[in-house]
Order: sequence, then C-alpha cells, then structure tokens
Amino acid sequence: MPEIQDIFSSLKPSSLSLEQNKAFYSIRNCRTDQLGSHVDRCDSCKNITISYNSCRNRHCPKCQGSKQKEWVQAQLSKLLPVGYFHLVFTLPHELNTLFLQNQKLLYPLLIKSAGDTITELAKDPKYLGAQTGVTAVLHTWGQNLSFHPHVHCIVPGGGLSLDGLKFKTSSKKFFLPVKVLSRKFRGKFLFYLKKAWNEGKIKLFNEAKDLAHGFNFLDFHDRLYTKEWVVHAKKPFKSPWHVINYLGRYTHKVAISNSRIISFDGTKVNFKWKDYKDKNRLKVMTLDTSEFVRRFMLHVLPLGFTRIRHYGILSSRNISVKLALCSKLLSKSTGIKAAVPEMTKYVKVCPGCGGTMVFAGLIDKATNLDALTNMCTSINTAYRASSVP
Repeated sequence: MPEIQDIFSSLKPSSLSLEQNKAFYSIRNCRTDQLGSHVDRCDSCKNITISYNSCRNRHCPKCQGSKQKEWVQAQLSKLLPVGYFHLVFTLPHELNTLFLQNQKLLYPLLIKSAGDTITELAKDPKYLGAQTGVTAVLHTWGQNLSFHPHVHCIVPGGGLSLDGLKFKTSSKKFFLPVKVLSRKFRGKFLFYLKKAWNEGKIKLFNEAKDLAHGFNFLDFHDRLYTKEWVVHAKKPFKSPWHVINYLGRYTHKVAISNSRIISFDGTKVNFKWKDYKDKNRLKVMTLDTSEFVRRFMLHVLPLGFTRIRHYGILSSRNISVKLALCSKLLSKSTGIKAAVPEMTKYVKVCPGCGGTMVFAGLIDKATNLDALTNMCTSINTAYRASSVP
C-alpha cells in the first residue's frame, strides 16, 4: 500500500516555510539510509540487529506510535473515578485566512479561550460551582485535509468545591449548556483577538491585506460577534479508561494516516474521508500530488508550539495538590479509589530468543539495507561460532 512518504518522494515542492521544509524532508527520509542507522543487541543471546533511524518529527505518521504510548502512560495517574465529557470548540470559517497568517499568535489564543471558557463557567454556582480541569488538544484539519482549526477538550464530570472541602460531581449526562459555552467562547476569543490587534501583533498580507486599511479589521471583528459559534458536546465517556483510549487516538494524530491512502499513481492521490455533512458517509477523494502535499503542509505547526495543554486542576501549578485532593475527597465520599495503573515501557523484542534488545550504537548514513543485513548476519554468525564450547 502507498504511504505519505511515497507521495512526498515523488516531488520537490517550492515555497515552503522553515517548519514545513523540516517536516517535509523528515517524513520523506524517515527510516531510510538518509538518516543513518542504529545497532541493537539482545541482552540475552547477544543477537545484533541494524535498523534505519526514524525522523521523530511530530507530523510523521510513522513516528507517532511510541510517543503516543509514552504520553498516554503519563496521563493514567491523572484520571479521577468519575465520568468524563468531550467538548469540541470550532471557529467560523471567516477566520481561516487570519489563522494561517498568524499561527504562532492565534493558536495559543484559541486553546486558551476554550480552556478558560470551561474553567470559568464551571466555577459559576449557577452551573457547577467548582474548579474543574481541562485537557485541550488542537487539531487544524478536516477529514478532506482542509484547514479547519478546532480544539478537543476532555473534562472530568465535576471538580473541587470553591472552599476546597469536597468534590462536586456534575450530572452524568450534562456538564455545561452548549449555548452558554459557545457564546462565552466567542466573547473570550474575540476579546483576545481585538487586544492583539490593538497591540499591533496581527500580520495581514495577500488576500487579507484589505483588512489592514482604516476600520476594516474592527468591522470584521464586530461582524464575528453576530455569528453563532459552534461548540459540540459529545456523548460522555463510559469510564475513565475510555478516556485514555480516546486520548491515545487523538493527541498524537497527524492530518492523515497512511491507512487512509488508497492509491497513488505518481500524479494523483486517492484517499478515504468521512463526510460529516452527509451523515458521516465514507467517501473517496482524488487530489493531484501537489495539491495533496499543499493541504498536508497547511497543518504543520510552528516550531516549539505545544498543541496539548492543561487547565484548572490539571494545570502544572495545580495538579500536584488539587488533583491529589480531588482523588482523596472522592475516595472518602464514595469509597471508590482512583485506579493505580501499571506503568509499562515499550521494549523491542529479540527476534531470535525473545529477550530485550538494547541500543548499542549509531551508524552514520548507511548505504543500503542489504549491506546492513549482511553485516548483521556475519557478526551474529561469528559470535555464535565463538560461543560454541
């Protein structure tokens, strides 16, 4: 089956930003002789294997598996024995061009607006009257690779009371009213947007340059207040463990996985996509290679940008005290303790004896895999011969 790497290897695109150029060539060269190789040795039978290096770029579909497992393992200890809710914050499409031209500025404002919306409304006694937590994950794509920035938020069904003496549990089927969430979110984001404009931080060029003239930007800003912004409240998770399964699929997801590529003939790419506007029907889209790559590159994030963020009792300054207190209060009131997960570590298994393969060194830019395989065979044969009594 064709992969994204095969598509990238078929052309050399122009006009890439620094971030896009790095992602493009990392994916293109991943696990090839261009990145060199490494040696692993079995700690039991001393068998040696040599493999090409991975690029470890966060946009590479081949390199997210191990990172995803490591991240999920780290989140297991943060789960509370309560139901969890899934909220999705989306933007009007009129903001797409502005976001593309100001990603480093606006992506953080988008995530912050969603996180603050939830935590501030949860503190309101009219709704929950408690300090809750939020794990927010930025996605920038639609199923057809279009540019569609939105934020997925996972929220525990309750929070620490404002006096810090008890854990207040929300309804099992309802967390916060969607209309209130959407309007609060709209107000917060547009407040931050106007503030950034007044401080001269927003860049406008090409098709957006007209907004820089006179009061055009402020008029554009005011028109966004007249639109209804959409917040989806999805069905609550059945258990905290379902949360982890979900997070594992979403946190380290890239714009499109290799499994969705159906065919590639050198000039056109066919891939599967789900049309949410047509009853979630599965369809096939065909794009020219250059257009496919252009769309993929839209979703390369700024260097150093953090797309997973935590708010409220899950934020770095609160988690060690307030989350631990929530677990203690829940255990005291319900008798249910948060599960203590068994932490597992990824281990590469020896193909010969089933032992553990341990990293033994790097090989700089190997010429080809056949030569490496022959080298391994020779070393292993020589070792076994020398080990015979």
